[in-house]
Amino acid sequence: QVQLVESGGGLVQPGGSLRLSCAASRRPLSTYVMGWFRQAPGKEREFVTAINAGGEVTVYADSVKGRFTISRDNAKNTVGLQMNSLKPEDTASYYCAARASTYFGSASNPRTYNYWGQGTQVTVSS
Repeated sequence: QVQLVESGGGLVQPGGSLRLSCAASRRPLSTYVMGWFRQAPGKEREFVTAINAGGEVTVYADSVKGRFTISRDNAKNTVGLQMNSLKPEDTASYYCAARASTYFGSASNPRTYNYWGQGTQVTVSS
């Protein structure tokens, strides 16, 4: 069982930056695919980005490409999400997820992830 805890959310003005962090406990993350998803009120959970177990391969949703960067530190059992040039449409609860596999295919499908954090709220507003 992997326990995931997100942190770093908050209120930021449009154009600003935030860095989210996801800390894992009970299991090392080095063999897990990690992803970030988000969900706005009244909308379905949507894929944001994912990173493979070794940290060499990443994939991003078109809506965040060039603005967001995912990273991982397997030694510290953490995954980060650097969010720059934030827009009001980025407002959502952001969730960290772990897939108990090194297979990176279908990384954007939330059904392929085994463990989820409780989420952290990001609000982009002036």
